[in-house]
Amino acid sequence: MNVPLWAWLAVVGVILVMLAIDLIAHRTAHVISVREAAAWSVVWVASGVTFGGIIWWLFGAEFGQQYFAGFVIEKSLAVDNVFVWAIIFSAFAVPPQFQHRVLFLGVIGALVFRGIFIAAGAALLSSFAWVLYVFGAFLVFTGIQMLRKRNEHYNPEKSVVLKIFRRRVPMTDAFYGQKFVVRKAGVLLATPLLAVLVLVEITDIVFAVDSIPAIFAVTDEAFLVFTANAFAILGLRAMYFLLADLMHRFIYLKIGLALLLVWVGVKMLLLDVYYISTTLSLGVIFLILATSIGASLWATRGQPRHAIETPASGGFRMATELEIAELDAPQQREHPIER
Repeated sequence: MNVPLWAWLAVVGVILVMLAIDLIAHRTAHVISVREAAAWSVVWVASGVTFGGIIWWLFGAEFGQQYFAGFVIEKSLAVDNVFVWAIIFSAFAVPPQFQHRVLFLGVIGALVFRGIFIAAGAALLSSFAWVLYVFGAFLVFTGIQMLRKRNEHYNPEKSVVLKIFRRRVPMTDAFYGQKFVVRKAGVLLATPLLAVLVLVEITDIVFAVDSIPAIFAVTDEAFLVFTANAFAILGLRAMYFLLADLMHRFIYLKIGLALLLVWVGVKMLLLDVYYISTTLSLGVIFLILATSIGASLWATRGQPRHAIETPASGGFRMATELEIAELDAPQQREHPIER
């Protein structure tokens, strides 16, 4: 697959334009409704599918299927991100109107870090072909571990990153609008929103350790790996607001994701023994996900939407008018608090 430099630049340009549109559309802090999240989800999914159609048209069915297989893998594994985000936001009692900004910056960070991981993975595979077997074994191991620990959930209070952050970074116990830092009595302080952003970024890096090797199982084309990742990640914010209060219904999804990782890991390990076509691989991926999601929704039919409930982490609150007034005057004039 020979992809010219201008195609890479064009894709990056499209991604930046889409991010700018999203930023403008959500420039004021507000609660994202299910209807708005659904509309944006359609936009992001349609963008990813359209790009896949372009790949199929320009480079043929094989590369088109590889892109779609990678896109589906990344999109499905991203549901785990959504679940963890919901736990973090609930634990920190982050007001709904401020969540989009955290996720927007989190997605930008995810694109940057995944781009680095993809470049590193592609370089390793081009120099050391045997690394593919390491990836395969790692995915099988990870899938089995996920299956064994499917009933365990992420706990922000046990995060080593959060403990270090609290120990090293002075932090307020209140949210000051969408601010990540404030200056009070000449001292620069982090707000709980910055701690949440750090956790969101770190958890995405952890998830990328699974998802990047997984997508290399269906394609070794760096362009397809990057674009499938990018278009899947761009829709994560909308997916969160659409599914956050439905996560309790996806009771078998962990099993599905675990089997998906084992499947792509086995595909890697059998590369020199038995070739599994992209068409078959894509079909198995769809079957695993459709079965786990369908079985989950059927088993939990009739259950209403509700947010994930977790113990509060530190009792964070909204800053009072008096506390806002106590901020250093220059910062207050230059960066008014958004409510």
